[in-house]
Amino acid sequence: MTEASATTTSISTLRVGLLGCGNVGSQVARILRQDADELQARVGARLELAGIAVRRLGRGRDAELDASLFTDDAQALVAREDIDLVVEVIGGIEPARSLILSALEHGCSVVSANKALLAEDGGTLFEAAAKADRDLYYEAAVAGAIPILRPLRESLAGDRVTRVLGIVNGTTNFILDKMSTTGAGFAEALEEAQELGYAEADPTADIEGFDAAAKAAILASLSFHTRVTAADVYREGITEVTARDVVTARDMGCVVKLLAICDVRDTPAGPAVSARVHPAMIPLSHPLASVREAYNAVFVESENAGALMFYGPGAGGAPTASAVLGDLVTAARHRLDGVSGSGESAHGQCEVLPMGDTVTRYHIALDVDDRAGVLAAVATEFARHGVSIQTMRQDGRGDDAALVLVTHSATDSALSATVEALRAMDMVHEVTAVMRVEADGE
Repeated sequence: MTEASATTTSISTLRVGLLGCGNVGSQVARILRQDADELQARVGARLELAGIAVRRLGRGRDAELDASLFTDDAQALVAREDIDLVVEVIGGIEPARSLILSALEHGCSVVSANKALLAEDGGTLFEAAAKADRDLYYEAAVAGAIPILRPLRESLAGDRVTRVLGIVNGTTNFILDKMSTTGAGFAEALEEAQELGYAEADPTADIEGFDAAAKAAILASLSFHTRVTAADVYREGITEVTARDVVTARDMGCVVKLLAICDVRDTPAGPAVSARVHPAMIPLSHPLASVREAYNAVFVESENAGALMFYGPGAGGAPTASAVLGDLVTAARHRLDGVSGSGESAHGQCEVLPMGDTVTRYHIALDVDDRAGVLAAVATEFARHGVSIQTMRQDGRGDDAALVLVTHSATDSALSATVEALRAMDMVHEVTAVMRVEADGE
């Protein structure tokens, strides 16, 4: 293992081990080769690609990459004494976790894009990095090329972040955008996303919100200095969003987005954190409403800096590789200086609230009897559960009679209980739509 010294002049080359050579890994290798001179000027030493671990040898690879770099023994690569830095872009839980832990144990700093692993077991990785006195960076894990983790960790370190609201999955944003702009149904928009390569053949991780939930856990952990795992994040996907929901949102001056929402609020027991992913209506006046196609954006609110938005491509080989290389340059500089950067910040140790205790708002549409007393009865049910109605209107007559309501803020448990009570009322034929309303400043 190359020993870092206190000066930046004694090491001329830092050797990089790359785990994975798929869409992102191949772009990392390309940039390391193509921009070698520029990277050397920025780091102060040459970044040399010393090995690439892949699952299967012999597959078609970039002809400009030396075939001798490839190995199917990833464990041997991260344990090599001449490797200084390891980039992990294979994804998944195992073997990625074991490989990262081994790399740290062998004295390597690690750059990862693995949101699922960090959201499930980031604590173990951070503890290993601290024990090894090495860096563990992961900017590419949340929003591709968008620099959001470093600002949360460093630029806003002197501020108090109160809320993070983000569109962090390009597939779902593309689908909902197409439903909004073309009138397409969910299945039709999903099919187009798959044809264009925005959605996988099995899109479950995206459309059911698993991908966004992992990113929400990482954002909440960094923002509120508290360990939040994917299991702590309430999750709903977009499969139940209908064309009617999208039209209703438009009529309300809103648009439907799949949002990752992380916030902190004071409780009698102290600050408490909530993290959730679900479709929601947001006003067209909100900056996130204009995020189109497969782009991502994260909106951050803090006590002193106010409102900030970070926007850009949230996926793709080259954009994600850009974030990886940014972390790699930082980790390389630290190796030359013989230091490590700031590690995990979990001093907040806030309670993570269940979804039922989270404060939100609902839009609810009901098909009801067209007769006297219905409005009063419905309003009474809301009052019985302690939920205040902001707006209520009646649409249609006779068999087409419908009530459309938007609530004031209340706990999600009270709102859910209200909806279940409405479903049990004889005068309510059907609860046709239930969707949360966010980001309107209430």
